[in-house]
Amino acid sequence: MTVYLVGAGPGDPGLLTVRGAEVLARADVVAYDRLLGPGLLALAPAGAELVDVGKSPGGPADQQGINDLLVARGRAGLEVVRLKGGDPFVFGRGGEEAQALLEAGVAFEVVPGVSAAVAAPAYAGVPLTHRGLSTSFTVVTGHSRHQADTATDWEALARGGGTLVVFMGVAHRAEIAERLMAGGRSPTTPVLVVHRGTWAAQRSLRTTLAGLGGAPAEPPAVIVVGAVAGLDLAWFEGRPLRGRRVVVTRAAGDAPALARRLAAEGAEAVVVPTIAIADPADGGAALAAAAARLAGYQWVAFTSAAAVDRLLALVPDARAFGAARVAAVGPGTAEALARWRVVADLVPPRAVAESLVEAFPAPPGPGGGRVLVPRAEAGRDVLPDGLRRAGWDVEVVAAYRTEPVALGPDALAAAAGADAICFTSASAVDGWVAAGGGPATPPVVACIGPVTAAAAAAAGLAVAAVADTHTLAGLVGALRHVLGGERPG
Repeated sequence: MTVYLVGAGPGDPGLLTVRGAEVLARADVVAYDRLLGPGLLALAPAGAELVDVGKSPGGPADQQGINDLLVARGRAGLEVVRLKGGDPFVFGRGGEEAQALLEAGVAFEVVPGVSAAVAAPAYAGVPLTHRGLSTSFTVVTGHSRHQADTATDWEALARGGGTLVVFMGVAHRAEIAERLMAGGRSPTTPVLVVHRGTWAAQRSLRTTLAGLGGAPAEPPAVIVVGAVAGLDLAWFEGRPLRGRRVVVTRAAGDAPALARRLAAEGAEAVVVPTIAIADPADGGAALAAAAARLAGYQWVAFTSAAAVDRLLALVPDARAFGAARVAAVGPGTAEALARWRVVADLVPPRAVAESLVEAFPAPPGPGGGRVLVPRAEAGRDVLPDGLRRAGWDVEVVAAYRTEPVALGPDALAAAAGADAICFTSASAVDGWVAAGGGPATPPVVACIGPVTAAAAAAAGLAVAAVADTHTLAGLVGALRHVLGGERPG
């Protein structure tokens, strides 16, 4: 087996490399740092051992303990991922860990990551090199815990020209600025300080070398010194939900899709699953039997993406549908079908069961026709009852069931500090309330559709936003309107 030294990137989970995601997905053990992007640990297998080896602010780093952990787990024949912020070989002590593994005879692989040295300035709209301004850049640490480390010659760096990127320099910024000016850098040299670069909470501070010492900077931050810091090619910090924290209550496997959409708008997703998707009480036997006779139905009507995924995972060939037509309760369910390369024949104008009943065609004759409705084990009966009244022979099959998830105090505290909470199903609302989340509900409650909104209102939650289009994109759009000041439509 192998120990992987994986660079997780500086914060934005989208900057994890493909190789990093591959090895993380099969890890037996994940030893992770403190400042990791949200949701990265969710990429590890459910049974993986997660070991927090992050250094707390101001506390000593037990590097020997980390080295011993990696060696011991590696010798035990486990797949070990050492998940490190940024790049493991850029001020990440990856070299020390690799050396320990090499000396112990434990196989290892280095998976480079995107360093904050490059990513933080880029997310702040500053290139490290730019024609006519800078043809080189130097990355340096502004703080060292070890007396034996070679002292940084700031005056020499000043004379060398180009762009300087300083890690861990906030506490010593006044001294750094004085020494750079003593080395010949002009007091008017532009300076950029990027706090929590690539995170939703990223903030950029622009000053000069003379003003750096008194600038209101705080760690963690990257400091960029040089002419390029005067550029402002802004793109990241202007997004409509920048700095907002939004609770995502979807099941753990479904949460990343919404989290990615929120991140694209500048928000930080706080993933607090209130429900889990599980097999129905019969273990899926009825669903498997129905999947084997799909061609015997005139219609298959889906009311959720989860039902789509559960049924189609049992269908080896789309021809199994035969002449059966397919209905989806709304665009979100139709999108789930499209991911399986199945195009919905019927999508009602409103994403509710009542609208699907109204849009459904009449049975083909006095003998009726058969409709399969795969759904949640305790789903609403509006669709099957309405179709039966219209003359259809309806078979309801439990495709899955939802279970409430217990929420610990840390999860509730994280949710309470957020700006908004999203619900994409009535069961997610029920799970939130059952777990005691009511008092921790953020000020803005957003729901994907009217059924979910009705469940939230019945639970005593004040709904501030309901998606016009009952999809994840519509839900994020509703949040943009409420939190970002965007006009509807």
